[in-house]
Amino acid sequence: MKLSARNVLKGKVVSVEKGSTTAHVKIEIANGQVVTSAITNESVDALGLKVGGEAYAVIKSSDVIIAVD
Repeated sequence: MKLSARNVLKGKVVSVEKGSTTAHVKIEIANGQVVTSAITNESVDALGLKVGGEAYAVIKSSDVIIAVD
C-alpha cells in the first residue's frame, strides 16, 4: 500500500456500528487510544471490517485545529 497521507495508524477494530447508510468504525491504535471514522455501510462490507480484525486509520487533512480553554 502506497499513500500520500503521512498519518497511517495501524490498529484493531473494536467496534462497527451500522446505521441506515453510515457506519461508525472504531479502531484502537494503542492501549486505550481509539480513532473513530464514519464510513458507508457499503465500505464496511467491501473492506470486510469486523471486530477483532486489523485495519489502518489513514488521516489526510490540510488543516489541524488545536484549541484550549
